[in-house]
Amino acid sequence: MSTKKLSIFLALFALILAQLACAAGEPSLSNVRTAKDEDGKQATSTFGAFDTVYVVADLSNGVMGNQVSSRWFFDNVPGFESGALIDESTIDITEDSFNGTVYFYFPAQTDGWPVGTYKVEVYFNGTLNSTVNFTVQ
Repeated sequence: MSTKKLSIFLALFALILAQLACAAGEPSLSNVRTAKDEDGKQATSTFGAFDTVYVVADLSNGVMGNQVSSRWFFDNVPGFESGALIDESTIDITEDSFNGTVYFYFPAQTDGWPVGTYKVEVYFNGTLNSTVNFTVQ
């Protein structure tokens, strides 16, 4: 192989390696939604009093040490202070490489969810990523 062809081959090889490295990219959390299932395939923002509410997000290029957290609040629920914290939870990524869905869920209490609107803040590595709202009818 001539020197010129070898140089072109090495340049192409380096370009391909660089593209593969960029394809992995930075960890990101997207498509945060409320749903009736842990996969987020039954996305909805309206629930019944006895439904379990799921908050689902897509994590791309996740790595060990990443954290996804949720904070659940009353928004406009008669008898409860707006902005009062209901619960919070954190998921720690323990795999070297993770691509997929992460989810939080909150089942209805024995007497059901009070009718009204709720808010869930989702944080990625300590930074607010998204806020989703849902209604219980």
